[in-house]
Amino acid sequence: MEVLSAAGIRYSEKETWENPIEKEADIVAVRQQVRDLAKEHRFDQFAVAALTTAASELSRNVWVHAGRGIARIRVLRNRNRVGLEIEFVDHGSGIADLNRALAGGFSTSKSLGLGLSGTKRLVDEFDIDTGLGRGTKVVIRKWKKEF
Repeated sequence: MEVLSAAGIRYSEKETWENPIEKEADIVAVRQQVRDLAKEHRFDQFAVAALTTAASELSRNVWVHAGRGIARIRVLRNRNRVGLEIEFVDHGSGIADLNRALAGGFSTSKSLGLGLSGTKRLVDEFDIDTGLGRGTKVVIRKWKKEF
């Protein structure tokens, strides 16, 4: 069944996968599935690396900061364009200062603090919804370049 997203983009339930993020090994599983799908849909080498890095970083954020969550991966179709969308949802404590987190260089987990800001630069579309006590949802999209 084909579905129209809130952003007006079509995707098929057959091309949607939901992956739990509950242990460190799940980060690798999400990363691998994203890489495989990007290659299968013939994204260029840079896009494959960008999507893989973004998926790895955001999966790790879910695991480190919330302990558990979900990654939903969708193949998108917008007329003749193909894209990948990955949605990360957790029910952790949320991000207290989103502007500071997006600026880069700020971390609550003794890392470099470049995860969100770096991920935002790697993808075509980046949306985040968070708040103290209500968790975090990050949606990223990357569209295949046509040459």
